Order: sequence, then C-alpha cells, then structure tokens
Amino acid sequence: MNLEEVRKLLEQNAIKRIKLGAYDIDGTLRGKYISKEKFDSAVQSGLGFCDVIFGWDIGVVLYDNVRFTGWHTGYPDAHCRIALDTFRLIPWEPGTAFFLMDFVTRDGQALPIAPRQVLQRVVARAGELGYTPYFSAEFEFFFFRETPDSLRAKNFRGLTPLTPGMFGYSVLRASANADLVLQMLDQLPAFNCALEGLHTETGPGVYEAAIAVDEAVAAADKAALFKTAVKEIAARQNLIPTFMAKWNPDLPGSSGHLHQSLWDHGKTHNLFHTTEAGGMSALMQHYIAGLVTNLSELTAVICPTINSYKRTVPGAWAPINVTWGIDNRTTAIRAIPGGTKSTRIELRLAGADINPYLAMAVSLAAGLDGIERRLAPAPPTVDAYAGDAPRLPRNLAAATQLFRESAMARRWLGDDFVDHFAATREWEVRQFEKAVTDWELARYFESV
Repeated sequence: MNLEEVRKLLEQNAIKRIKLGAYDIDGTLRGKYISKEKFDSAVQSGLGFCDVIFGWDIGVVLYDNVRFTGWHTGYPDAHCRIALDTFRLIPWEPGTAFFLMDFVTRDGQALPIAPRQVLQRVVARAGELGYTPYFSAEFEFFFFRETPDSLRAKNFRGLTPLTPGMFGYSVLRASANADLVLQMLDQLPAFNCALEGLHTETGPGVYEAAIAVDEAVAAADKAALFKTAVKEIAARQNLIPTFMAKWNPDLPGSSGHLHQSLWDHGKTHNLFHTTEAGGMSALMQHYIAGLVTNLSELTAVICPTINSYKRTVPGAWAPINVTWGIDNRTTAIRAIPGGTKSTRIELRLAGADINPYLAMAVSLAAGLDGIERRLAPAPPTVDAYAGDAPRLPRNLAAATQLFRESAMARRWLGDDFVDHFAATREWEVRQFEKAVTDWELARYFESV
C-alpha cells in the first residue's frame, strides 16, 4: 500500500484524525493522535517518538540498568516510520484511522530492541531459508464489572466478575452478555482482527478467543491489537478485562497459545504436512526439536512477568516441563497433525500476558534453529505431569539468567536485544523483591 492509496482510503472513509501506535517491551501500546495534515509529511519523512518507551517499565517507572536510553542519553526521540500496510479503521472511534509504527536507527536500519522489528528480523531469516511462517494466537481473559477507579479503590480485591460460576463453553452465559459478545464479534473484524472462534471458558466471566491465522508479522499485529481493542470495547460498557497469566490462585490461568506452521514462498504448501505415517514432515519434527531444545533458554520471553510463573504449576492446564506430545494438552509443545492446511504446532507455554511480537519471534527462532541443526525430537510424552522431563524455569529470575547466557538467543535475536530485554526482566525481579505482599502480611504480621 502506498501513500496515494492510503489517501484515497482516508477520503472514502471521511477520516478526520489519525492514531499512531507502537508496542513497548511489555506489550503495552504507546501512541498519539496526529492531524491529517501532519500525516502526509510523517509518511514521507518519518517522525520522532520519545525513546523513553524503551526506558521505562510497565508501570512507567524509569529503568536504572539499560544502556539504550536514560538520563545518560537525555531521552531523545527515536525515529519512526508509519507502516502503511497496517491501516485500520477504528469502529468505536468514528472518523479515526489507525497505523502502527516501525522504529529505525539514525542510519535507517531496524531498531534492534523494538519488538516488531525483532520479529521482522527473524521472519526475514526464515525467508532466506525458503519459508513463510504463519501464526495465530489464542487468548483467555477475564471480564469484570469494574473500572480503573474501582479497581484501585478496592485494591484489586473483591472484584465483581462479569458473570458468576464456572461455565465453560456456555451458550447461555455468552447469550446473556450478547451486547459485549456481539460488539467483539462485529467490531474486531472491522478492526482487522478477525476471530475464528469466541466462547466462554471455565471460570467466572472468562472468555477464549481464537484469532484468525496470518503471516507472522501480521499475526502478531492482530494479537497485540486484539488485546488493546478488547480493553477499549469493554471500557465503553463499564467493564474491564485482564490478560494476567494468573489473577486468582483458585482459578485456572489465562493462556496465550501460539499456533504456527511453515509454508513455501508461494504460500501454497504447508511444509509441516505429509501424507506419510504420522502426518508430520521431517521439517516439522526438526522444528519441534528446536522448540524442545531451546525452550528453557527462551522462557523469559514467553513467560515475561513475575505472575507468569503462577500459571505454570501442575494440574492447571499449563505446562511445567520441557515436553512435546501429539495432540496432548499437558505438554509445552503440542503437535497437531491434520490436513494440508491445519497441520501445525501449538506452543502451550505462553500465557495471555505475552508480548506477541517477542513470543512469536523466539518461538520461530527456536524452530528454525532446530531445522538448521537438523535436530531430532525425543519420543512424544503421554502425561507430562507424570514424567521426569527437565523442569522449566520456576521463576522469572532463573529464566532471565538462562536467557542472558543463551548463545542461541544471541545468534538469532542479537546481542542488543538480549542484553536490553534481560535488563528489563532483572529490573522487574528487583521491583518484586522489594514488594511486601498480602501473603506475607497474612502469614507473618502477627505470628513471628
């Protein structure tokens, strides 16, 4: 799509304003509105966006341990280019168009720490090897009859869910909340985030959405924008969702499973599919082996928060160790042999708290590494909870140390990104180590 084509779309849709956005390390959308008059010059010359979005954490507190930006650099502008092919209309903001931005260095190269550019770089390497990667994300998320003000007034306790009770796959519950459900089903496709399915999950006010499959970067765009869009749609009904991996210790966690396959350059043949016994090509098996081999070293990116590790516990429909299986929902990696279109791999380790760009980037890199090295997977696991497979990192600190030391991560993602991301996770661990939790107060306040 070029500027002239975009101009026509803006006129045809009576666009009055433009919203621009980019995702930070934690997967939070940062952006601003610009005028139509500013848009043309921004497309042609680019625009500046303060690089502090890579210099603060999810709570907008400045890092003290990153090299890319900080007081030592003066927090200058990063240079951005508007990605015209990400054009969208915002159905709940009439007269508003939306575009994502790409970050580049002063010499015009992709910024090595920007999440969308990290994924683009791995996708480009897949292309050099002859592959077109396809992905889709599934998210589980809980709705509450709360607002940002009420959450804080209640100190995030005693919240009112959208509906009570455990109603997995409930037609009744979805119908009773038809205003919300139909807005998602109608407005998300209009925002170019089409769904393949939407249903209630097991828990009070929890839903699961399967986002339509697409080429990797477009799939990550859809996954990231889906989370933002659901929050904006819900806010207009005085509701708020959470994509935390585990918001309540007594309820199942929220997954962010990533489905993936490799196709040829012509995008006509699924290279994971075979008609031979087992239904999995040798390429697919190498890819699985790459995921298995590299999973522990990449866990910090796939499980990026302190809270992520509250979900990966036995018996909670989430993996706890480095395993793969055939159509097996206890394993970290689920192989799904099927037809020419449907044969794929599902990474079940990911929770709903992922940054989709980064989680897809490391998943693809791990699989490609397995292909390059022609790794062979061990026999598939039957019950991952009963086996003796290597345990995945149990917390963010352990996972981050493995990631920082990973030669594979540095080879595929680059030293700049590995060092920056590891520093942000080490910061996150430090913030948690300083916190006094409700559990500590209840356990020790009176008794010690």
